[in-house]
Amino acid sequence: MSGQYDDIIGLPPHVSERHPRMTLYNRAAQFAPFAALTGHDSAISEAARLTDTEMELSESETEVLNRKLSYLQSGIERPTVRVTYFVPDDRKNGGSYHTLTGIVKRVMPDKGVLQFEDGTDIPFCHIRDLDGECF
Repeated sequence: MSGQYDDIIGLPPHVSERHPRMTLYNRAAQFAPFAALTGHDSAISEAARLTDTEMELSESETEVLNRKLSYLQSGIERPTVRVTYFVPDDRKNGGSYHTLTGIVKRVMPDKGVLQFEDGTDIPFCHIRDLDGECF
């Protein structure tokens, strides 16, 4: 059986005198995967991230919450309260609910903010529940 390449089949591999031999690491890097769409993975994970919708309080719940805020505003004492509030998401619709337990520093009705001693300011419009021994 005689073939087209019989004359070169037994020869050793070619070694270039001009170009140095490529290391196995560099050779493998040629075939490594690459990110053709940069940022695509982060966009997919952002789209998959779940957010909650902000629930509106009923009239009776709003009235109870306003009474509690009025009590805190009277400034008789600096109580420790637990507040559940909504934090809107910066990147997409919705947000998440957080709970903070701390000592109330002041109630600022002119700014619509409940301020805690640790420096946290929570807008009245995002507060969903206030709880504490003082109520």
